[in-house]
Amino acid sequence: MSGLSWNGFSVVLNPLLPETLLIALTILFGALFLLSLWRRARGAVLRLLAFFSLLAALLDPSVVQEKRAYQKDIAIILVDHSPSQSIGARAADTARAAGEISRRIGALEDIEVKVIDAGAGPDTAEKGTQLFDALRRGMADLPLARIAGIVIVSDGQVHDAPAAIADLGIDAPIHLLLSDDPTKGDRRIELVEAPSFGLVDKPVEVKLRVDDLGRNAGATTNIRIKRDGVPLAPVPIVTGREATLSLALEHGGQTVFEIEVDDGPEELTRINNRAVLSVNGVRDELKVLLISGEPYPGERSWRNLLKSDPSVSLIHFTILRPPNKQDATPINELALIAFPYDELFDVKLKEFDLIIFDRFEHLGILPDEYFQHITDYVADGGAVLEAAGPTAVGQFSLYRTPLAPIFAAMPTGEIINQGFKPSLSDAGKRHPVTADLLADPDAAPTWGRWFRLLAANARQGEVLMNGAGDLPLLVLNRVGKGRVAQIFSDHLWLWSKGFEGGGPQAELVRRTAHWLMQEPDLEEEDLRATAIDGKLEIERRSLTQQDNISVTVTRPDDTTETVRLREVGRGRATATLPAADQGLYRVNDGTRDAFAALGEINSREFNDPRASVQPLQPLLVASGGGSAILPDHDLPELRRVGKKGDRAGNNWLGLTRNEDYVVTGVAQAPLLPPWAALALAIGLVLAAWRREGR
Repeated sequence: MSGLSWNGFSVVLNPLLPETLLIALTILFGALFLLSLWRRARGAVLRLLAFFSLLAALLDPSVVQEKRAYQKDIAIILVDHSPSQSIGARAADTARAAGEISRRIGALEDIEVKVIDAGAGPDTAEKGTQLFDALRRGMADLPLARIAGIVIVSDGQVHDAPAAIADLGIDAPIHLLLSDDPTKGDRRIELVEAPSFGLVDKPVEVKLRVDDLGRNAGATTNIRIKRDGVPLAPVPIVTGREATLSLALEHGGQTVFEIEVDDGPEELTRINNRAVLSVNGVRDELKVLLISGEPYPGERSWRNLLKSDPSVSLIHFTILRPPNKQDATPINELALIAFPYDELFDVKLKEFDLIIFDRFEHLGILPDEYFQHITDYVADGGAVLEAAGPTAVGQFSLYRTPLAPIFAAMPTGEIINQGFKPSLSDAGKRHPVTADLLADPDAAPTWGRWFRLLAANARQGEVLMNGAGDLPLLVLNRVGKGRVAQIFSDHLWLWSKGFEGGGPQAELVRRTAHWLMQEPDLEEEDLRATAIDGKLEIERRSLTQQDNISVTVTRPDDTTETVRLREVGRGRATATLPAADQGLYRVNDGTRDAFAALGEINSREFNDPRASVQPLQPLLVASGGGSAILPDHDLPELRRVGKKGDRAGNNWLGLTRNEDYVVTGVAQAPLLPPWAALALAIGLVLAAWRREGR
């Protein structure tokens, strides 16, 4: 049984009888003692003392002395290495202070130092400065009872501070050494609402505000905007007020906007003066005009393929009865509608994203002036796809109209009726439209055969697929701002029917159509950059070999480096490099620019870069800690303090004495030997008997 203890000494009881029996004897004697007092018997007190002596002999008390080894206390220095610590001289002041504090603590007796570096990482833009996660990991292997205090060297902008000191499981002061002057101000730009996608040729609205932190609102400044690196007109804005910008998307795919504000009256950093917004442009609806000539089995394949795409709005006309056809059918029995060539090729021509001529035969339906309209439509950015049939070599061919100048290849007049497997040309093995049609572009194709090919000579453009005798089968060409594709066979439908295993008809048509409509992902000469998971991935596409291609990378801090690309096949050359800094990366290959934005739209780390004690003030107050400013000030004095009382004061910071120890041994000695207690009890009984006998 344990008894009293004090300063390493304790009294321990070793009962010779069971506790219940000792309690019963004590109660019995107590009753007898009270009875003797009531009867006023002599010697009652002596009998009581004799009983206590006998009870002490039965309890066998002993004194135990612990041999203690006192442990050194631990002082933790938590050093902030977050990106905001790179502002001005903060990093240098932080390193100097951490080193000096460590040296001073090391000079104290019975205390050791543990330095924990924290705050760095690739996700600071999203999560901000995370110091206490690192602190918990650093304290995981430490006895919490030995922690004498925590000295945080930081700008004070900490985003994971616990709500209460009890969450850390320690009873020690937390002190803060600010790495910068808290009276300094800064200007920042913040995107309040920013869309991640928008419709092509329609503006997106971006809500933002500019604040001069530490100053009153109401100043006028300018916003400068770049769209994919091209400057737009500046926009005036008033600080402290929300403003709305209307930004247009000119193409599908990613559009990167750089939004930058002029310098403010005070600037700690210009990183938060710039915001980067990446908006993915999508087309609301792709309008396709399909004009088919004489019906044939492949006509429905074109229609079904285009109708299966929910983003395509298809208008399909099949010319069943040309105007020059004469028969005896009464006019009132005809169920055919008149071909609306005025509306299609004059009024609403520019509303279409793509015009497809499927085995079209020029039979006087369209006047030459409308073909000229189509030529102008292509030059201004439109797209035409011609799938040629046997009539393309006759006198009613499209190649005998004003459309001829936009075609890259011209039929020779020969029709080859024999089986052949379409194959990829050298350019086709590198072009995004066809490069991925085969798992191995260099392997022989395994798809089904076609049985008709119109011989043609390619004058310009790119031949992506060949037919019999390596004659052109699929030809792509750029005309002005627009694009033209030609397929010199009408047997594409055989693939959709699964003949001899079929082929990638749907993928070929889809890719060709989207290339015609200038889908960015299908550009054959292109430069792309993607920043994700702390890496910058660069991809350059080209129809020519890219063995010795280098690009220049400009990082968010405006430093540049040259990166060599490696050819990986299918017209692609790539490179990957670390990208730890948040912001906009620019990649240039001498001709094209690519942009990649890394991090959050609004960086939490630089949302307020001013030095401040406020985020940590509740912890400092709850733990009894203090704070001091590093720049142009001497470091505060360090003192050892008790568990009670002040833990910080004017120009001093306290580290508590915990006096934690481990027991290395125990010494035990009897407090009252049983024989002595028994002799004392007998003597007291005799004294009581003598007192009673008088």
